[in-house]
Amino acid sequence: MRYVVTGGTGFIGRRVVSRILSRSEDAQVWVLVRRESLERFERLAQSWGERVKPLVGDLTADGLGLNDEALGELGAVDHVVHCAAIYDITADDATQRAANVDGTRAVIDLAVRLDATLHHVSSIAVAGTFPGEYTEEDFDVAQDLPTPYHQTKFEAESLVRSAPRLRYRVYRPAVVVGDSRTGEMDKIDGPYYFFPILARLAKLPSLTPIVLPDTGRTNIVPVDYVADALVELVHAAGRDGQTFHLTAPKTTGLRGIYRGIAKEAGLPPLRGSLPSATATPFLKVGGRVKIVRNMVATQLGIPGEILDVVDLAPTFTADNTTEALRGTGIEVPQFSTYAPRLWRYWAQHLDPDRARRDDPRGPLVGKHVIITGASSGIGRASAIAIAERGATVFALARNASALDDLVAEIRQTGGQAYAFTCDVTDSASVEHTVKDILGRFGHVDYLVNNAGRSIRRSVTASTDRLHDYERVMAVNYFGSVRMVLALLPHWQERRFGHVVNVSSAGVQASSPKYSAYVPTKAALDAFADVVGTETLSEHITFTSIHMPLVRTPMIAPSRRLNPVPPITAEHAAAMVVRGLVEKPTRIDTPLGTLADFGTYLTPKLSRRLLHQLYLGYPDSAAARGVTAADGNDTGTSDPARTRRPKPPARVGGAHLRVPRPIKQAVRLIPGVHW
Repeated sequence: MRYVVTGGTGFIGRRVVSRILSRSEDAQVWVLVRRESLERFERLAQSWGERVKPLVGDLTADGLGLNDEALGELGAVDHVVHCAAIYDITADDATQRAANVDGTRAVIDLAVRLDATLHHVSSIAVAGTFPGEYTEEDFDVAQDLPTPYHQTKFEAESLVRSAPRLRYRVYRPAVVVGDSRTGEMDKIDGPYYFFPILARLAKLPSLTPIVLPDTGRTNIVPVDYVADALVELVHAAGRDGQTFHLTAPKTTGLRGIYRGIAKEAGLPPLRGSLPSATATPFLKVGGRVKIVRNMVATQLGIPGEILDVVDLAPTFTADNTTEALRGTGIEVPQFSTYAPRLWRYWAQHLDPDRARRDDPRGPLVGKHVIITGASSGIGRASAIAIAERGATVFALARNASALDDLVAEIRQTGGQAYAFTCDVTDSASVEHTVKDILGRFGHVDYLVNNAGRSIRRSVTASTDRLHDYERVMAVNYFGSVRMVLALLPHWQERRFGHVVNVSSAGVQASSPKYSAYVPTKAALDAFADVVGTETLSEHITFTSIHMPLVRTPMIAPSRRLNPVPPITAEHAAAMVVRGLVEKPTRIDTPLGTLADFGTYLTPKLSRRLLHQLYLGYPDSAAARGVTAADGNDTGTSDPARTRRPKPPARVGGAHLRVPRPIKQAVRLIPGVHW
C-alpha cells in the first residue's frame, strides 16, 4: 500500500510511520515535511530506509504548497493519515486556526484528489465541557468549547464529516503522554505541567504528611498505544465513516498521578485528600481574580489555560475501538504500570529545572561559563578559578595570544577551557561567537560580563573628550547588554541562565573623577534589575558585584592616586565564583554598604567627604596628558600651583576590617551580601 502522512516527523506521526513500515515490507510512505524541517526528516529516514520519501510542502500553505508535478509523482495512494496539528492548548487562536482548520481543509482536498481514505487524528477536546457520557457517535451536542484548541479541533473534524466524496475515519486520542515502555516524550503537556511542583515536594522529609486537593480527573493514554491502535484501525476492514476513541477505560486524577510516580520520584507518601470544593474556587474564578490566578500559576510553571480544563467533564466510551481491536492484543496499560518511566524520562530530559541542578561533585562541575575580558586581570583570574571547580570555560577577549596562554595554563592543570576572539562592541562578532559556542558545545549556563574599560579623569578635564564617555559606555554597558541579548533566546528555551556582572563599588560611592566609568556600571546594574524581574519565571537571574578597587593593569595609570588599597585579582575572582554558586542579586563590600547608608542618611556629609577625596587625589599625569618629565604631576594643570589639600587618611583595606561573626550576621539581612 501507499500512504501520505502529515506530521510524520512529530511525536505521534513518526511512530505511525514506523509501524506502517513494520506491518508490510511493500509499504511506501510519503511524509509531508516543510523545507526547513528536511534535516530532521533525514535523521529519521536513516532508520526508516528508502521506502519513506519526503513530500516537501507546508500544512498552512495553499494546496499544502504542492504542485502538480509533486502530486504526479505520488501515483495511486491508498491512505492519507493526517496527524499534523497544533497540539498546544496555550497557542494563540490564529496559529491554531491556520494549522488545525485551514490545514485540515487542504488535506481533505488532497485526499479527494488522490481518491484515498482520509484518517483524521482529532481529539477528545471536541467534546468540550459536555457534562455526561460522550460516545463515538456523538459530535455536536451543544457543548461549550472553552479554548481555541477545543474550537479548532471541533471545526476540523466538522470539515471532515461534511466533506463530499470523501472516505474517512476519525480518531480521537485522549491526553497523550510518553511511551509506556521507555517514557520518551517530546514536550511538556497535560500532567507534565504538574511534575515540577511534585519535584519540589520530593525535597520534603519522608514523614511529611501530604494531602492533595481533588482537582478533577483526566484521561491519559501512552503514545505507543495511540500509534499501535491507530495503525491497526487504519487497516481494519469495513470501518470507513466510523469514529474511534483512543482513550483509557479509567480516568486519572492528581492523586493517581502522585501515587503512580511517588516511589520513583522519592515523594512522601500521600496521607489523604481534600474535597473538590477546596480546589474549585481556585480553578473556576473569573475576571480580575482569574488574572491573578494565572499570574500565580505562571510562577509555578503552569500555564493559566491548563487550569481551565484540568477537570475533564465528559466521560468517554470506546465501543468501536474495543470491537475493532479485539484479538489484536492492543489495549491501554494501567497508568500506574508505566508512570515511573514517565517520571524518569521527564527528570532526565524535560524537567525545566534540570539545567539548574548542581552536580554532587560541586556546583560548577560540568557547567559551561562564558567570561568576557578573560585575557587579563579579573577575567583571567576568574577563568582559572572557575575551571579549577570543574566548569568548562569559554574565554572571550580581543587578545588572541593572551587567551591561548590562559587556555594552555588551565589545561595543564586538568581543566577545560576554549578561547574565542571576540569584540563585545561589535554585534556581528558577538553573534558569531555565541552561535559558534552553542553549535559546538550545545549550551551555556553562565555569563560573566567582565570586559571593561576605565577612565579616571575629572569632568573639568573632559569637556572636550565626549569620546571618552562613548567608548567606555560601548564596552561596559552596550557590550554586556549585547552578550545578554545574544544568549537570552537560548536561556529561555532551556529555562535557565545566570549572569554575573562585574560592576563597581564606585556606583555606591559615586566616586569622583569617574564620571565616564561609574555611570556605565550604574546603567548595567539597572539593566540587570529590570530584566531580572521580567525573566524570573524563566529562571534567568543576575548578580551584580560591586567590585572594590582591584590590582589590575587597568588601574596602573592611577598608581597611588586611589583612596583605598586594591584587592588582588584572585580575591576578585573568588567574588565572581561566589556570584555563580550562590547567585545573590548583588554582592557588596562593607565600604560600599557604608557609602550606601551615607547617601541615604547623611547625604550632605557624604557629598562633602567625596569632594574632599576629589581635592585630595588629583588626576594622574596620564589623565592630564603630561609625563613625569614635564614636572607637572601636582594634580593641576597650573604649574604655578605647588600646594594641594592634605589627602584624607587612606582606608585600611577595601573590605574594612570586619570580624567574621559580623559578616555572617549581616548576610541575614535581605539584600545585603558581603
